[in-house]
Amino acid sequence: MTTLQPPAAATRPPTRPSAKRDRRSWTGWGFIGPFAVVFAFVFLAPIAYSIYLSLFRDQLIGGNHFVGLDNYKQAFQDDQFWSSLERVSLFLVIQVPIMLGIALFVALALDSGRLFGRDFFRISIFLPYAVPAVVATLMWGFMYGTQFGLVGDINSAFDVTLPDPLSAHLVLASIGNIVTWEFVGYNMLIFYSALRVIPTSLYEAAEIDGAGQFRVITAIKLPAIRGALVIATIFSIIGSFQLFNEPSILRPLARNAITTDYTPNFYTYSLSFNGQQHNYSAAVAIIMGLITMIIAYVVQLRGMRKGA
Repeated sequence: MTTLQPPAAATRPPTRPSAKRDRRSWTGWGFIGPFAVVFAFVFLAPIAYSIYLSLFRDQLIGGNHFVGLDNYKQAFQDDQFWSSLERVSLFLVIQVPIMLGIALFVALALDSGRLFGRDFFRISIFLPYAVPAVVATLMWGFMYGTQFGLVGDINSAFDVTLPDPLSAHLVLASIGNIVTWEFVGYNMLIFYSALRVIPTSLYEAAEIDGAGQFRVITAIKLPAIRGALVIATIFSIIGSFQLFNEPSILRPLARNAITTDYTPNFYTYSLSFNGQQHNYSAAVAIIMGLITMIIAYVVQLRGMRKGA
């Protein structure tokens, strides 16, 4: 009596993935590997080293010692740090809406198709962004001068006394003017690019319904570019908290108005390079990074929420 044997296919051991498939699974890592290595060394490593530095403190006796969170506790009790943070927060609340409002208005005007010389205006408004921040600040600083610049020339020519743009109560507005002049074109280009990809069928439907230009803007254009608005706002928030170039370059012209703790970044720079307080400056930098990240994240969640 013969026994039945199972089919050969049933007893065949499961096939192993081919070597070709194994190589294919590593192909993606081969493409992103160089970027991951550069990202780790350029971005992650400095952050890790800053956190490490912030946990130590140089002492007169014994050198560098581990102090845990003492540097962070000192920062939260530092009046200079909080005053600089309040100053950039005020700068953010006032300057960013003005800058983004101007950029949005210009982008809508360019997209309307009713502006004569659209290409010329688009390039002209974007051109200040191509000027390096150092050059732009020096240029505006010269114009702000009451003894040698444009303001001084106007005072002499018309026998008037204009307010000093570099005085203590106006210098923050003067810096805001410089930043606005620099970045209106950049944000305008973001908004204008988003407007150009809106389907024309939406405009045709609005025209059939008899919607006016204001209704088209509020019902079609603004909702369609919400993502661009959020991105530009986040970039502007980050840039405001990182304010450094303009006050540091203008300081020789307004030493009584711009102090070494005028902005958090300027304060961190002064602590590290002038005061040799590397550990404490690292703690201040980490705190500012966390504050910036939290605010930017909240703005992103609020801006991208449906129906917001």
